[in-house]
Formats: sequence, structure tokens, C-alpha cells
Amino acid sequence: MSNVVGNLFLAMLKSGLLGYGGGPASIPIIQSQVVETYHFMTQEQFTDALALANTLPGPIATKLATFIGYQTGGLLGGLAALVGMVGPTSIGIVLLVNVLASLKGNPHLAGLIAAVRPVVVVLLLQTAWMSSKGTFPDWRSFAIAAAAALALFVFRVSTPIVIVAAMVLGVFWLAPAK
Repeated sequence: MSNVVGNLFLAMLKSGLLGYGGGPASIPIIQSQVVETYHFMTQEQFTDALALANTLPGPIATKLATFIGYQTGGLLGGLAALVGMVGPTSIGIVLLVNVLASLKGNPHLAGLIAAVRPVVVVLLLQTAWMSSKGTFPDWRSFAIAAAAALALFVFRVSTPIVIVAAMVLGVFWLAPAK
């Protein structure tokens, strides 16, 4: 078990260190570590974990790391994954806050940030693409996704309302028959 806990910490430490751009940008790195490197979960299990983590309020990367850690290594695994994920950011903020404040207005820093933003969008698209595999087994799943997209982008419905509505639809419309 200690090897699993150590590997959970390392997987999330890598994700926390390399996930520039916030939680959503960390998701592809978490996915790679969890599914491809350490084989803690299958892609389908990861997609389910991501969906469940998105139903709760708070930062996605920390919720996802804690969920995966707990699912894989119990309470100690959840704690190790959480510390691995937030440790680098916490230490980095403390160490770099004064440096960044002194560089505010620096055109090189502005250029760096401007160049990374599109990469973060691509990382999010990559996550969506990888997570979509197996997500639409029939037309009903696709219909829920299309309705969610309309609600979010056209009608500007609050995200939690869309998530709860999808959950209710899933219970009554997508649950397997007994």
C-alpha cells in the first residue's frame, strides 16, 4: 500500500508542477499519470472520476486528485494525492509572489502569459477529446450533451443547474433497466 501512496503523491506532484494555467490545464497531465503512467484507472474510470469531481464546488484539480487518491489508496492515498497536487502551487505562490509583483508590467512576462493561454485552451480540448471516447454510447447521451451545450452557451444557464439537471436525466433516462 505504501508504494501506491508514494506513487499517488508522485503522480499528483508531477501534475501540480507541470499544470501551468490552473486546474483545468492540469487535467490532461493528471489523466496521463493516472491512466497511462501508473495505471491507477482505465480511461473510462478516469472520465467517470472527472465527471463526479465536476459535480462538486471547488477547484477541479484538487477534487480530482483527492478522488483518485482515495479511490486508489484509501484515506492515506487521498491525502497523499492532495498534498502532491497543492504542494507545488502553495510553495510556488509563497516564493514567487514578490518576484511577480516586481515584474508586473514587464513586456516579457506579458508575452509569456499571452503565449501560454492558447496552449491551455488546447490542453482543455485534448481533455475533452480524450474524455469523449465512450461517453456517447447512444443518441440519448449525445442529446444530453447537446442540451447542456445549448443551456450553457446559448441560454447562459448556471453550470450547477446544468449538472444537476443532467444527473436527474441520467437517473430517469439513462439508468440501466432492471
